[in-house]
Amino acid sequence: MIDLFLGAILILILFLPILCVSILVKLTSKGPIIFWSDRIGVNNTTFSMPKFRTMLVDTPQVATHLLKDANNNVTRVGIALRALSIDELPQLYSILKGDMSLIGPRPALFNQFDLIELRTKSNVHLLTPGLTGWAQISGRDELSIEEKVVLDKEYLDSMSLSFDLKILLVTALKVIRRKGISH
Repeated sequence: MIDLFLGAILILILFLPILCVSILVKLTSKGPIIFWSDRIGVNNTTFSMPKFRTMLVDTPQVATHLLKDANNNVTRVGIALRALSIDELPQLYSILKGDMSLIGPRPALFNQFDLIELRTKSNVHLLTPGLTGWAQISGRDELSIEEKVVLDKEYLDSMSLSFDLKILLVTALKVIRRKGISH
């Protein structure tokens, strides 16, 4: 219920910025405004997760760090959207739909088999993926897959409202400081 309530409020508050970003994406690059990415959700089910499109249309669907030259695949506007994590705002839709939560492990790409396997072994796959999470604020793109799963497991074992509030607060601070974000 908290996810639905906060998700709805955030969509209302952020409606105008979301509209402005949508127009900016459309005017500055070819292709759709929203990129739908196949992700792994709770119990290893696949769902489509929306993001503002920050990459060129023909970019392969792999983790950014696996692209040969990721910088040549990012759109001009995409650089700023990624740096400020604005590309993630459409995921509020996934929260309202129930595919995601505000807090939880970030949803794996459908082809991140090593991450999916480690999360399954640690029972992290039982959690609904989140817009942000303990691993996100503990290193984000700087962490190895193994380190992310250890942190995801810590979250699973220590879930509480106070822990979630801490994660939300630290997330806001990290986004403002642009710390640990690859772009």
